[in-house]
Amino acid sequence: MAGTPIPLIAGNWKMNMVHSKGMGLATGIAEGLDPIGMIPVDVAICPPLTLAAELGAFLAATRIVVGAQDCSPLEEGAHTGDVSANMLKNAGVGCCIVGHSERRADHGEDDILVNAKARAVLATGMTAIICIGETESQRDAGETIDVVTKQLAGSVPDEALNTNTVIAYEPVWAIGTGKTPTLEEIGEVHGKIRALLYDRFDYDGAAIRILYGGSVNADNAHDILRVENVNGALVGGASLDSEAFLKIIRDCPAPPIPGS
Repeated sequence: MAGTPIPLIAGNWKMNMVHSKGMGLATGIAEGLDPIGMIPVDVAICPPLTLAAELGAFLAATRIVVGAQDCSPLEEGAHTGDVSANMLKNAGVGCCIVGHSERRADHGEDDILVNAKARAVLATGMTAIICIGETESQRDAGETIDVVTKQLAGSVPDEALNTNTVIAYEPVWAIGTGKTPTLEEIGEVHGKIRALLYDRFDYDGAAIRILYGGSVNADNAHDILRVENVNGALVGGASLDSEAFLKIIRDCPAPPIPGS
């Protein structure tokens, strides 16, 4: 399809990797990307905060963008333990995940807070990766589209553009479970997200990348990445294995031939 966005493969390391292991994993990914240079694909890794600054400097000369897994919606002040988006930018971070289901569940984050965090990220010039997705009980009740529609409307700020915003659809019940929706189900949800983005943001909405996340691995990525309106993947466990992560990157589809 003409105008299809360049895929983005983003690895979310979550609360894994201490210094030596993290540096080794990043080195393996960076070295393995060299022969993939002909494939137009963007790559990001989101390590724990303890590694972000060092990896940002270490990978600055590579094609890998270092991201963060969360940030405060506030700029500065007496907020013990919080880290602002501007601090992340200053540390060499280029993108930030907000609204991940684990943050929503573990810390009670709602759409209003996720929206505020996304706006804080965008204000720095970084890219916000905004996560949405339904629970298993919501899917069983037939509420998937309603949940995604509500979360998209509430979590995505008006400042969103195709150059600074990525949407990650991650069905909560698929994260870390080994279970995934069918390709048809993924296509249905991504198609709805695309339509909602287009209705709200016009041509920018047509070009905002929509990632799929939820038990993406080296075996299923090839087919998932070829579903219409899937513009990449947010990868959890498989991003902790350099070979698996690199295979997912290699599985990104080639761009359409101009005029085809």
